[in-house]
Amino acid sequence: MSINSYILKKRSSIHGYGIFAKKLILKGTRIIEYVGEKITKAEADRRGPLLVEYAKKHKESGSVYLFELNKKYDIDGHVEYNTAKYINHSCTPNCEVEIIRGHIWVIALRDIEKGEELFYNYGYDVENYEEHRCLCKSDCCPGYITAQEHWPKLKKLLTRNLQ
Repeated sequence: MSINSYILKKRSSIHGYGIFAKKLILKGTRIIEYVGEKITKAEADRRGPLLVEYAKKHKESGSVYLFELNKKYDIDGHVEYNTAKYINHSCTPNCEVEIIRGHIWVIALRDIEKGEELFYNYGYDVENYEEHRCLCKSDCCPGYITAQEHWPKLKKLLTRNLQ
């Protein structure tokens, strides 16, 4: 299924579907915008638990597509036309997300080869880390989806939990 000139959606060995490069994508390229319904933080707080329950009921782990836009608004990307929602997390990402003039863009961190799956670090906090197992298989992966700056704290929590 063709999405745009750079990418296509297909099955991923990491999780469900993923987004793959149809051709070489150069470092710094704005690949795709993360789109959806713009909602207030209060509405996101209301929808979040409902989306988690929906995902559990339909065995769609990781299918909560709320993305922080700014201090007032989030984007609910759980819409059919949001192809960017299929980009999986990795602890060694080849993309990053930037908010540019009120738009959420996925941008290449480095050159991405044809056929390579696109990833960015979802940047989760360590709060409720147990709910977000990481399947990326990167050498540096701490086992849970968290922002890299939280890895030292996560490692301390994991060590404490083993004792």
